[in-house]
Amino acid sequence: MRVTMPGLSAVDHEFTVPLDHAEPAGPTIQVFAREVVDPGKAGDDLPWAVFLQGGPGGKSPRLYGPAHFAHILKTHRVLLLDQRGTGRSTPLLPGGTDAEMAAYLRHFRADAIVRDCEHIRKALGSGPWETWGQSYGGFITLTYLSIAPEGLKACHVTGGLAGLTATADDVYARTYPRVRGKIGDYYRRYPDDAIKVKEIAGHLEREEVLLPDGDRLTARRFKSIGQQLGMSDGFETLHWLLDEAWAGGRLAEPFLYQVMTHTGFVGSPIYAILHEAIYAQGAATGWSAERLLPADFAGPEMFTGEMIYPWMFDDIRALRPFKGAAEILARTDDWPPLYDPARLAANEVPVAAAVYFDDMYVDAALSLRTSEEVGNVRVWVTNEFEHNGLRASGERITARLMDMVAGRV
Repeated sequence: MRVTMPGLSAVDHEFTVPLDHAEPAGPTIQVFAREVVDPGKAGDDLPWAVFLQGGPGGKSPRLYGPAHFAHILKTHRVLLLDQRGTGRSTPLLPGGTDAEMAAYLRHFRADAIVRDCEHIRKALGSGPWETWGQSYGGFITLTYLSIAPEGLKACHVTGGLAGLTATADDVYARTYPRVRGKIGDYYRRYPDDAIKVKEIAGHLEREEVLLPDGDRLTARRFKSIGQQLGMSDGFETLHWLLDEAWAGGRLAEPFLYQVMTHTGFVGSPIYAILHEAIYAQGAATGWSAERLLPADFAGPEMFTGEMIYPWMFDDIRALRPFKGAAEILARTDDWPPLYDPARLAANEVPVAAAVYFDDMYVDAALSLRTSEEVGNVRVWVTNEFEHNGLRASGERITARLMDMVAGRV
């Protein structure tokens, strides 16, 4: 059924796909996607563009209007994909033994998502389509170009050119210094917040403070709200959170609720469970972020970024059922490759990529190296945007990348 909302016409789709595409007769799961189009063009024969959300483990955007897709919708109908295990697709639920859960989760990386996309593209009767990959969606794009380039007409990537051979250790060795830099920038903007953060961390070390869901708020969990620092509005989000942290001598309920929401992984356990596995090709990740944690990050004023640590599967209610599976996956050393360097070097599908020079999450140097190793890639390097540039300035960014693919710039 087609539904019309301000500026959009939408149709919901559900697809049955194999859990393991190598065993098409085996167990199946559901994958959900929402088609959106300009209401005045709903009956037109428009080309498809599929949006690959960041993450891993993030559902597609729920739109209140054209938003950052406005420019794309002038010429395309867009498919907002809830990648397997997210949103309205078959959810990831705890069950079975740890080994069974770990085996199940191995089917939730980029290679499986690409094969889902090809299944869906053919089910929709589309020829080669265009992709828009935000963050991890750009990683998926590179896997798509490695596995099924025949399904692609053009690719657009925003803040998501992965290092083709970069291990989790390579990534975190580069990420920690960038997080340290963002923390320094934050305290230069809001110097008094360093005192506030130390006071909160000290209070959490001395007192048992419970979040609304019953989890104890530990100092280390509190520090993980530093993930906000890589967004264009992240400094202000964190500053105003700290500004209203106290109610008398106690941490305020609104503060605790927001911290719980920011750090709880409710609805997105895949983000934590597979976060390091998205870099794994052959070798075990072995809790890379934990092993590479610099000594100075032990300080109470030092936030952490998007890193995932083993303690999270003890401290966070939504992750506890997956602790055993996460331990198994961290030790797994037979991950299949996600990228085909030879095929990517010979790529002929046009790729336009925005590389954010100051990106806290995706290293610009690795992205630029990848742009040299993959054929037919054009990059726009800019320090005007943070990692959420597509959400913050979508029309400008999408117009620029579409012009790059078309050869207009």
